[in-house]
Amino acid sequence: MRGLGMQFGKTGAGVARRGKSSPRGFTLVELIVAIAILLVLTTMALPMVQIQVKREKEKALRHDLHEMRAAIDRYKDAADRGLFQVQFGTDGYPPTLRALTEPIEGNGKTYRFLRRIPVDPMTGSKNWGLQSTSDSPNADSWGGENVFNVYSRSQGTGLNGVPYRDW
Repeated sequence: MRGLGMQFGKTGAGVARRGKSSPRGFTLVELIVAIAILLVLTTMALPMVQIQVKREKEKALRHDLHEMRAAIDRYKDAADRGLFQVQFGTDGYPPTLRALTEPIEGNGKTYRFLRRIPVDPMTGSKNWGLQSTSDSPNADSWGGENVFNVYSRSQGTGLNGVPYRDW
């Protein structure tokens, strides 16, 4: 074996070794190509990540709206059954969204319908849009008598093409 020297270790087995040392690491061209491939893959993955983030926010919005609307329905049901006294003119609906989080005394029991008012994941605030029974369905302002419905104040549109306000 010309050009290759034999090196013997403790076991006596021969290990072939080159006479010249081989270059280690990457060349500049290989690094540029690898970085270019990573940039292309990152560029392709970024929209998918953005859609996933939006999907998670929409999931949280659906959950929060469902939770608050269910609390409004429970309040209305309890008021209709006479479990506590309600303010005149509210039709048995909570007078404000905050009323769902405050304890209500009635019939020797304490009622609370929400632990807290959730943050709107689309706007980042606790400022939800409210509708009363006397408001028109397309009204942008709340009449102030009672809380019949709650919606997001976000101007955005969901992945399903429906504005968040209409969810």
